[in-house]
Amino acid sequence: MAARLEVHQDKITDPEGFINICPFNAMKVVDGNVIIEDNCRMCLSCVNDAKPKGAVELINEKKVKPLDKTEWQGVAVYVDQVDGKIHPVTYELIGKAQELAGKINQPVYVLLMGYNVDEAAKELQHYGVDKIFVYDDEKLARFSIEPYTAVFERFIKQNKPCSILVGATTVGRQLAPRVAARMRTGLTADTTILDMDAETTDLSQIRPAFGGNIMAHIVTPNNRPQMATVRYKVMDPAPRQDEVSGEIVHKKINAKKLVSHAEILDIVPKEPEQSIESADVLIVAGRGIKKQSELAQLEALAYLLGGQVACTRPIVEQGWMDVKTQVGLSGRTVRPKLIICVGVSGAIQFVAGMDHADTIVAINSDPKAPIFKNAHYCLTGDLYEILPRLIQDIKAQRGHKNELQGVH
Repeated sequence: MAARLEVHQDKITDPEGFINICPFNAMKVVDGNVIIEDNCRMCLSCVNDAKPKGAVELINEKKVKPLDKTEWQGVAVYVDQVDGKIHPVTYELIGKAQELAGKINQPVYVLLMGYNVDEAAKELQHYGVDKIFVYDDEKLARFSIEPYTAVFERFIKQNKPCSILVGATTVGRQLAPRVAARMRTGLTADTTILDMDAETTDLSQIRPAFGGNIMAHIVTPNNRPQMATVRYKVMDPAPRQDEVSGEIVHKKINAKKLVSHAEILDIVPKEPEQSIESADVLIVAGRGIKKQSELAQLEALAYLLGGQVACTRPIVEQGWMDVKTQVGLSGRTVRPKLIICVGVSGAIQFVAGMDHADTIVAINSDPKAPIFKNAHYCLTGDLYEILPRLIQDIKAQRGHKNELQGVH
């Protein structure tokens, strides 16, 4: 049972004399008021011995009921969808949820909300989940924070999942914090590693922190549900199965809960763009590139390999490339078949955004560059000598059988 000391200032007539009662000098006078400092030992001299009596009162906080973790069962995944089209991060989270749930022998749930999402629900039956909870309502046709939070909260209170995974999409990054606040639980954002303790069902959530200088290991042992958001391209997706499994459970919620105080005036579709997340081949420019004009060589190499040019944070800060092309925790998470890092040192926040690539090639003049620890192929030397030769060799191979076609 927690306890604290409460000072009744109106009963103290001589603040300077009153604080002398404390044997640990844990009291001081600020603007005429007696303040108890952090070095208080709770000896209770100020409660029992000080005059006047009652100037300091011992307050016993209400004892918190221990959490019964057995009441919380299952690993749930929020289905991110627009007009019935499911975001691929959902399948990655389902794959991870199956792995985590397997360690504690619990089911996998998915939460799907929207309007006319029957086909999406049937598609989810091909991914090996146990139950698909569907909230289908016209008021859920487009994402709106208040109705979506209300549905999410109801789902949690009715089903009590042990852990919940949400994609770190535009919607997920708005929705997850609000739901966590409603449930008075913790939330780890942009988690890169997830694991489950088989005995306690505590979810281990690991992510880089303090600019990537440390890896923070976060657990929520005293609250349920446990919540985490995960970026796209970080986890392995669950494979689609030919057979159908999993029960579709249609749910309803009181219409009053779906009222939104924000009015959507118009929805303008964004122009389609070629993102680095979808590229099979990436050529990444790092701090070793000294001039903007030198990016032309990387563009030439990307063209030959049918890929795109990306970059690290220093290149964006120089204004040479758009932030949408930045790889790393403060940029985009990518998972190409081939990534060639040119002049990239390999800071942890960059590596966390690309270390799941199938093949990593690093070009750096520093043989001790951290990037070499993660690369499958390491080229030590001057990039201004290596790049032209690499481009020349690839061009020469174009006249013969193209051995690089496998990465297209």
